[in-house]
Amino acid sequence: MKIIVCVKQVPDTSGKVAVNPDGTLDRASMQTITNPDDLNAVEAALKLKDETGCKVIVVTMGPPPAEGMLREILARGADEAVLVSGREFGGSDTYATSQILAAAINRIGVEQDDIVMCGRQAIDGDTAQVGPQIAEKLHLPQVTYAADIHKEGDTITVKRMLEDGYMTIKVQTPCLLTCIKELNNPRYMSVSGVFESYSKPMEVFDYKTLKDDPLIDPTTIGLKGSPTNILTSFTPPQKGAGMMLDEGDDKANCEKLASLLAKKHII
Repeated sequence: MKIIVCVKQVPDTSGKVAVNPDGTLDRASMQTITNPDDLNAVEAALKLKDETGCKVIVVTMGPPPAEGMLREILARGADEAVLVSGREFGGSDTYATSQILAAAINRIGVEQDDIVMCGRQAIDGDTAQVGPQIAEKLHLPQVTYAADIHKEGDTITVKRMLEDGYMTIKVQTPCLLTCIKELNNPRYMSVSGVFESYSKPMEVFDYKTLKDDPLIDPTTIGLKGSPTNILTSFTPPQKGAGMMLDEGDDKANCEKLASLLAKKHII
């Protein structure tokens, strides 16, 4: 049994956000982090590894510097890593990205008792589409928004979070699960894990590696092959300084607040 976890390096949205003229993010000029929901998927895989002794393989699509993120995840306890990187893949939207990642997972191989895991969504796009699209392209059953996961034999029991409650679903492997932050608390890297991470296997899948997969169509990958068109992209304006009234809830303060709101046509 093995678990393949898809992860993404995303811009740190707490810092500066830069946008290229074509509407895409200028990722090279921004600080990056591992997508938070993806770390929950990694932790879920590592917990199953602790229980079953299975292999955990992490996969990401990105530029060569994404190797550093993969090394950090290897230091957390993953066994192998795959970096999918090539200029032909640059600028891919969710449709194109899911094709490329599905082709990479095909090359790794999905066997009868394997699981593919993804984070619910990435903080740079917030679409929650890549995981389900990978499942469709690989013809795997999928369960999204996993808040609890238990494995018994070839059956996975998932507690799935809904807007107004939970749903319990049983699914047989192989399958794909998307994980949410409520699922767990990701573990930290260990000192020994950091040292060991540099001796663990890491492969690079470029365009030549994947081009013969039926899912790789040059007309539907990369920026030119992506059906999503960005109309405009911009950094929202900063809010102005707030105004503090005198402490207290007396009549004078209430009248002053009402007067200010009326002048701004809020009330």
